[in-house]
Amino acid sequence: CSLPPAGARSALRAAGRALNMRDGTETFGQRIAAGGLAALTALVLVFLVAPILIIVPLSFSSGSFFFYPLPGFSLRWYQDFFTSTFWLPSVWNSLIVGVSATLLATLLGTLAALGMWRARFPGQGLILALIISPMVVPVIIVAVGVYFAFAPLGLTDGYAGLILAHTTLAVPFVVVTVLATLSGFDRTLLRAAASLGARPLTTFRRVTLPLILPGVASGAVFAFAASFDEVVVALLIAGPGQRTLPRQMFAGINDNISLTITAAATMLIAISLLLMVAVEWLRRRSERLRRAG
Repeated sequence: CSLPPAGARSALRAAGRALNMRDGTETFGQRIAAGGLAALTALVLVFLVAPILIIVPLSFSSGSFFFYPLPGFSLRWYQDFFTSTFWLPSVWNSLIVGVSATLLATLLGTLAALGMWRARFPGQGLILALIISPMVVPVIIVAVGVYFAFAPLGLTDGYAGLILAHTTLAVPFVVVTVLATLSGFDRTLLRAAASLGARPLTTFRRVTLPLILPGVASGAVFAFAASFDEVVVALLIAGPGQRTLPRQMFAGINDNISLTITAAATMLIAISLLLMVAVEWLRRRSERLRRAG
């Protein structure tokens, strides 16, 4: 019998190495590399999680200063947060701005993603780069540009300007997420709906939207997180009556250091975790729908 060609022999050797690793017969060098990678991953995780592990216990301290060990357990800082005229209005402002910016960003981002997906025209890559540029451009540059653009129009020191600015920051998250969802969409479904007499709006409402809805919802979650945690634009655009929670935390650090700020930070961490859980649930639901289709 003849020997397999060189390409086939290389593939067989690679498959053999993969099987050896899977069977637990790795070489000494492979074990060292795997152990080093695991140690490096653990160090990165500790570096990322350490601030959370420090802040969260402090929010339950009965003392009045940032120090360990804790003198005792207390909910006084959460009580102070929910009864304070300094903190509570900022929560409502964050919710008003966050929800409004999320609705606008979801609508505009979904339409932009559908347009980029359906159409083919010169300069499409450049337009997409411009749309998602707020994700990569430093926020301070965006904030200064928005301020100089909105100031002559009287859109500073109000909800309208802040909502529009946060919408600008949130739209790229929706566009990227929806485009990723549309990459696995079967275009023949649109042609089938058109052949059956469905109008474009009916096709979108009955065919396209149900299939991309998990991606749209994931983009909306990311948009809300981008708006709710934003502080730089709020420092330049928001007035005294529109102070959001992150801006109030920034002011609290500079003006009056109190452990109430750790309670606010802990709640922001909890909201972020809930958003992460929601995104993961939507991702798994999208995979199930794709497999079922």
